[in-house]
Parts: sequence; structure tokens; C-alpha cells
Amino acid sequence: MKFTHIALTCALAATASMAQAKPVWQDFSITGLYGENYELTTEPEQTTVTFEYAAKLQYGDVFAFADRTESGGDKGTYFEFSPRLSLGEVSGKKLSAGPVKDVLISTTWEGNSGDGIESFNNYLYGIGFDLAIPYTQYASINFYRANNEIQKDDWQMTLTYGVPFKLGSQDFLFDGFLDWSTAEDDEVAHASELNWTSQLKWNAGKYISPETRLYLGIEYSLWNNKYGVPDVRENNVSALVKYHF
Repeated sequence: MKFTHIALTCALAATASMAQAKPVWQDFSITGLYGENYELTTEPEQTTVTFEYAAKLQYGDVFAFADRTESGGDKGTYFEFSPRLSLGEVSGKKLSAGPVKDVLISTTWEGNSGDGIESFNNYLYGIGFDLAIPYTQYASINFYRANNEIQKDDWQMTLTYGVPFKLGSQDFLFDGFLDWSTAEDDEVAHASELNWTSQLKWNAGKYISPETRLYLGIEYSLWNNKYGVPDVRENNVSALVKYHF
């Protein structure tokens, strides 16, 4: 068994153990997206429904999502499951220094399947840092070694952030992620990728009730060398509606 599979099994076991305790907080949401400038899809237009789950647990956290996409009649599913183990919580020591709030063991299992595409399962493992950055609701950076199923293994950096702000009496949230991965010399050249995807959302739910968490807005995606294909650049804006349960 490959080391990465062992690491993933350990991460999943640790997450299952953490999940037995009541989460400090948890969130489930559904997002609908529609954009018309996607690259490497059947048609430039694509509709996406995203299911997301996030939770803070006693000894770490977990984030998972699944995208169900449709473009030109072809359908696909892409998912990520990302448990992290807090070394500060496990050791009982504060691992903060400067902007770093905590140090974590980070793992991700990602995969996809769909019409006319090659299915895969990739396993990522590495180290993460939770960051204290002014004006952010949360921020983190993770460094991974990626064990890829259909292309040569590479390295990846993932930055996530959330910035709430107000304009007058209106509440907004600007959040998203940036993925950067290294180039690798496969049989077919795998270029270095940069995927910056952000959402700008307006809190419309508060006009329904104080407890309603309904957001309207846009998602912007800038993806250089999409899927590692050289010179394929996606620059897309999608309409967005998001509801938190």
C-alpha cells in the first residue's frame, strides 16, 4: 500500500474519532452557479450545484464539498474531502507565532467522474497554518504533496480566506481560495496551475428573518493553465445564489 494511502486512512480514522465529539460549530450550504465563459467544458456555458460542509472539531476541522455540473448535456461530479488535525489541540500547547494561530496536519482526498472525462482519485498530504490577518473572518495556508492518479505527482499550495464587510447597512462577504501547483514533466506536459476563485456575496436573508442565511452575488474564476493544459486560461464570472442551513 502506498504511503499516501496509509496517510489518508490515518486521516480518515482521526476525523472519524474527532467527529464523535460534538462540533464546536458546523455549517451546511447549497450553492447554485451559472456562467458562460468556462474552458475545457462541453460548451462555454455551465451550471453547477455545490454542496458544502464545514465544521470545527475538538482536535481539528473538516471541510468537504461536491460540485454537480452540467454543460451541453454532459454531467459530472467533482468532490474534495479535507480533514485537518490540529497539532496545538493534540499537544495542548499554543503553537502561535506572529500571524500563525495554529499548525495542522492537512490532508485532502479529491476525485471526479462524469460524461466523457477520465475519472481519478488524488490524495494530498502536508502541513497547514491557520492565520490571524486583520479584517478576515478566517484565513489559512496549506502546503501539500499530491499523489495523483492520472498524472505525475506534484506540489500544491492552497490559500483560503473570508472577509466580511459592510456598505452602509448592507452586509457582504468576500471569500474564496487560491490554488497553485507545480509543473511536472509528464508524457504530456503538465503546466504549473494557478486557480483563484472568489465569491462576492450580499446577505439578502436578513430581510426575510434574522435567522435566514441567503446570499446573492457572483463568483469570479481566474484559472491559468486549467487542468495543467498549457495556455488554457479561464476567466469566468458566474451568477450565484447560496443558502446556509
